[in-house]
Amino acid sequence: MQFKHPELLYALFFLVIPILIHLFQLRRFQKVEFTNVKFLKSVKLQTRKSSQLKKWLILFTRMLLLACTIIAFAQPFIPNTEDFNEAQETVIYIDNSFSMQAKGSNGTLLNASIQDLINTFGEDEQISLFTNDETFRNTTVKVLKNDLIQLSNSTSQLNYDAAHLKGQQLFSDDKATSKNLILVSDFQQNGNPITFANDSSMQLKLVQPKSGLVSNISIDSVYTSNTTAETIDINVVLTNQAEPADNVSISLFNDDALLAKSAVTINETAETVFTIANNTIINAKLVIDDTGLQYDNVFYFNLNSKPKIKVLTINESSDDSFLKRIYTTDEFEYNSFRLNALNFNLIPDQNLIVLNELDNISNALKAALNVFKKDGGFILIIPSDKITLDSYNQIFTDLNISNYNIDKTTKKQITSINYNHPLLANAFYSKVTNFQYPKVNASYRFTSNSNSVLSYEDGSPFLVGNASAFAFSSALNKGNSNFKNSQLIVPVLYNIGLQSLKLSKLYYTIGNPNSIAINTTIGQDDILTLSSEESSVIPLQKTYSKSVVLQTEDYPNRAGILNVKNKNNVLQNLSFNYNRNESNLSYYDLNTISNVTLDTSLANTIETIKSNANVNALWKWFVIFALVFLIIEMLILKFLK
Repeated sequence: MQFKHPELLYALFFLVIPILIHLFQLRRFQKVEFTNVKFLKSVKLQTRKSSQLKKWLILFTRMLLLACTIIAFAQPFIPNTEDFNEAQETVIYIDNSFSMQAKGSNGTLLNASIQDLINTFGEDEQISLFTNDETFRNTTVKVLKNDLIQLSNSTSQLNYDAAHLKGQQLFSDDKATSKNLILVSDFQQNGNPITFANDSSMQLKLVQPKSGLVSNISIDSVYTSNTTAETIDINVVLTNQAEPADNVSISLFNDDALLAKSAVTINETAETVFTIANNTIINAKLVIDDTGLQYDNVFYFNLNSKPKIKVLTINESSDDSFLKRIYTTDEFEYNSFRLNALNFNLIPDQNLIVLNELDNISNALKAALNVFKKDGGFILIIPSDKITLDSYNQIFTDLNISNYNIDKTTKKQITSINYNHPLLANAFYSKVTNFQYPKVNASYRFTSNSNSVLSYEDGSPFLVGNASAFAFSSALNKGNSNFKNSQLIVPVLYNIGLQSLKLSKLYYTIGNPNSIAINTTIGQDDILTLSSEESSVIPLQKTYSKSVVLQTEDYPNRAGILNVKNKNNVLQNLSFNYNRNESNLSYYDLNTISNVTLDTSLANTIETIKSNANVNALWKWFVIFALVFLIIEMLILKFLK
C-alpha cells in the first residue's frame, strides 16, 4: 500500500493526545472504612473493574477513529502495475483499407473502431494516430473527432511491418514514459507471414476486430474479344471468396442508361460476355448485387475512338512483307519507303520507325532519328548482313543501346525469353518452354548483355531494347535466319508497335504506375487535367509535338470515369478502378505471434491501458472505518454501564 500524501502520516503522533486524556481522567479509588459490610465491599470491586474496561474500550475506539481519519486524508492506494506512476504515450494505427468495410456487430469494422476510440479515450488525453494515408501527431481526440468521423477508405494499405516501424517513430525520446503502440486492422493475409521485431521500450497491442462476412463476390477484370466491324464482345471476369452462388446479377450501364443485364453462376471464378456496337464511345459501368464488400461491386471502363498507330519502314533492298502482315490496317497506318526515295518530312509524324536492313545509316538520317526519339518516337533497327559498323554504333550510342563488336558470330539458336522485360509484359499467358528455337547463321555481338529481350543459347542478346529503342543482332532475311517463321515474331514486333503509341486502355488501376498518351497538340503554357463533377487533378505530364503523356499512380484516388480536359475542351475519357487485392477474406492467425497483446475490441485495449495507469484508492474505506469506530464509541458510552 502506498500514499498519495504520505506527509500527513506525521499526524499519527497526535494519537498520544487521547492517551494523555485517558491517563488524566483515571481516578484512584479511596478506601473508606466501613464496619461489618462484606457485601458492599464486593460491589465496590466489581464497579471498579467495569469502569476501567469501559474507559479502555473508549480509548481504543478514539485512537482508531483518529488514525483512520489521518490515513484517509493521506489517501492510501494499491497500484495495479509496477509502472503506474509513469507517464503514458499512446500511438494508434487504424487500418482504413477497403477490407475494413466488412460488417461486424456494430457496423463496419472501420466505423466501430473509430467509435471505440471516440467513446473510450478521454477527449483531452494526448495521442498520436496514423492511418494508411494520414498522420496526426501529438493531438487529442477532441481535435481529431471530425477527421475521424469523416475518415474514408484508402486505396492503399501499409505493410504491417511498415506500420509497426512508423508507430515506433511517432514516440518521443523520453525513456521515462510508458509507451503503447496499438495496431487496429483485420490483418488480411498478403502472402508473407506476419512478424514483429521485439522492442522492450514499448508494449505492442494488436486489435483484430472480427466480422461476420463469409462471402464476397467481386468484379475482377474486363477485356475485349471477338472484335468485328459491327460489334465487340466485352468479357467480364468475376471472382468468389466463398461458397458457390447462383443467379448473381450483373448490369452494364452507359453513363446512367442500362445497356444489358445478365446473371451468372459462380464457383471460384466466372465469366460473362456482353456484345455491344463497335466504333462507339462508351462510358461504361458494371454493377453486381452482392452483400459483401461494397467497393468491388462497381467496375468502370470506357471505349474511346482509337487513332491508328503510324509505322514507317525504311528499306534498302530487303523484303518488308512480314512487317505488313503484322502492322495491319485495322490498328496501324503502315508506310514503307526505299531509303533513296524517303521524304524526311514524314518522320516527325510517325510513332514507330523501322530501319529494315540498311547497310549504312547516314548522318542526315541519324540526326532526324535523334529528334524523332526525343519527341517520344520509337525506333526498331534490323541490321543488314553487311553494315557500316561505325554508323550503327553511333546511332546506338545516341539511343543508349549497346554497340556491336567488330567480330561476327557463327550459327546460333534463340532459346531464351526475358518475360520480365516491359516489352513482353502480359504478352504470354504462361512461360513458353517447348517452342521451336529459331536460328541465325551469322550475327553481331553486343558489347553488353543488359536490356536483352531474346537471347541465344550462350546468353548473348538477339534482341535488346530500352524505353523507346530496340535493335536485333542479326539480319532477318531468309538467307540468314528463320525468325520470320517463328511464333515469337508476332508478339515481339506487335508489342513494339503497340507501345510506340500508348493508347488509353479500357481502364486503369489506382495505385499502379500508369503512362497514358493523349493524342493532342497543346500550347506551350497549356496543361491537361483529369476532371470529374466533384474534383479536378493535374497529373504529371510530358508534352511532345503530337501527344501528351500523363503519368498517374496515387492520384486520382477515387474510382470513376474522368474527363481529360485542355481548359474546357474534353479530349477523351479515362476510367480508374480500385485494386481488387482487398477483396480477399483470408486473415492472419495472430495467436502465433509472441510478445504482443491481442484483442478484438479497441475499447477493451484502451480500458486495459487506462487500468494499468490507474490505482485502487483506499481512502473511502478508511472514512468508513472512522465512522464505524465513531458509532462504536457512541454505543459504548450509551449502553455499556
